Amino acid sequence: MAIEVFNRREIKYLLSDEDKEALLGIIGQYMDSDPYNKDGKPYSICNLYLDTPADELIIKSLEKPAFKEKIRLRSYGQVGLDATVFLESKKKFDGVVNKRRTNFVLADAYRYFEEGTIPQNPAVKMNQQVMKEIDYIMKFYKLKPRVFISYDRLAFFEKNNSDFRLTIDRNIQTRRTDLRLDSPIYGKQLLPEGKWLMEAKAFKAFPLWFVHFLSERKIFSSSFSKYGAEYKTHLEEVKNECIE
Repeated sequence: MAIEVFNRREIKYLLSDEDKEALLGIIGQYMDSDPYNKDGKPYSICNLYLDTPADELIIKSLEKPAFKEKIRLRSYGQVGLDATVFLESKKKFDGVVNKRRTNFVLADAYRYFEEGTIPQNPAVKMNQQVMKEIDYIMKFYKLKPRVFISYDRLAFFEKNNSDFRLTIDRNIQTRRTDLRLDSPIYGKQLLPEGKWLMEAKAFKAFPLWFVHFLSERKIFSSSFSKYGAEYKTHLEEVKNECIE
């Protein structure tokens, strides 16, 4: 989780319960579980996605441009104000994702969002170059927290090949109020019952065993985006409220 800068392809798939169980039945032959999946149990990830008041970044992203970017603040589970969190820039161009992140103390992050001044906290080792890049984007778009999205994750790394990674997410919850990472984890469910979101992540080609698994189960890639799906759901809710 400490990697600050990397490039890779990320392909998403929606799995049924049966697909997920079939994958977990063979995955131990090829992949090791993430150390944070203690005793095989998922770990929680919480995010605050930042956007303009008019949601310009997610609207642009849903138009599927060649280049798109997101800014988010991430924690692993509900955390306190003195906890280390991660401010991330995620850019995608021509199918390749570039993610850059820097450490923050949560209380400093809240102040930064309100005041726009980069904190100088000697207790935190901040990546100054990444921070400058994110600060430029923050100020250019005037970004503020807009959406909370959390999920429980199982993660795996291929044996002897750290390039290939699989994540399986469930219990994806979203909300547009109480936008804090120190608040309890709650929200509206984004996926229907019995569905799981899997992401295959690699810079090089996916391994043959994984390609064969997808082919045998007739699992096809999906353009599903957590933030994108949340925004579409939000639009429907606003539309329904207007009708009522």
